[in-house]
Amino acid sequence: MNTYLQWIILSALTGSPLGSAVFLLGFWVVADRFTLGLLPDPLRWVKRWQRAGALERAIRANAHDGPARLELAGLLIERRQFAKAVEVLKPNLERGDDDVQTVFVMGAACLGAGFVEQGEKLLAHAQELDHDFRVGEIDLVLGRSRLARGDFAKARAALEALVTLRRGTVEGRVLLARALDGLGDDGAGQLMRDQAWHEYESAPRFQRRQERLWAWRAKPSRPLLYGVVVAVALASCTVVLRPALAQYRNHPSDVDDE
Repeated sequence: MNTYLQWIILSALTGSPLGSAVFLLGFWVVADRFTLGLLPDPLRWVKRWQRAGALERAIRANAHDGPARLELAGLLIERRQFAKAVEVLKPNLERGDDDVQTVFVMGAACLGAGFVEQGEKLLAHAQELDHDFRVGEIDLVLGRSRLARGDFAKARAALEALVTLRRGTVEGRVLLARALDGLGDDGAGQLMRDQAWHEYESAPRFQRRQERLWAWRAKPSRPLLYGVVVAVALASCTVVLRPALAQYRNHPSDVDDE
């Protein structure tokens, strides 16, 4: 049963279409927060939007504010505004900033903006500065980019390095499985997915919440099973509520009088 049908039934029972729509929206947002986690946290998004605005104002007031440029570039990358992030951070590198954080952010922005050669060189330099930066974050960015370009061999090398450094990663193993699939090694890919699910099951609760979506990509049958259960439950509700809905449609005034 789709959301529209849910809204029709709830509107018939409550007599308030607007209230029913608000209730369903709130219900599915809360349900998503405790299950799939597909929707972004609205409060987190608002805070980051406000922070980005404050950083832009700070840069307009002082164009040489390097820390503000670095932080804003990171927020722009999260929004997938890679080209803008490159332009924001470029003055930092032009004046000689060579710390691992600046080089890494610029490398990630270049890869996202399509400047592959520059991005790869910058991230290679970042690894020279700090091979274990953020426990393999450089290898993760390289692996994602190479997978997206279909460079499975190099993606495999980066993601294997990531899994070595970040042993509990579920995302890294799922991405590595995709690289192995791309290289034609389906057996190793499936084994890596099994390992990803095992890591997810043994991880602490906070980590499971962060990597739930990646775990379900490792084992697609699990969310499918949940979907079937929900569909059966909603279908049962439809059968139970159908008489009341039919009565309301045929004699709405009688239902209101009651």
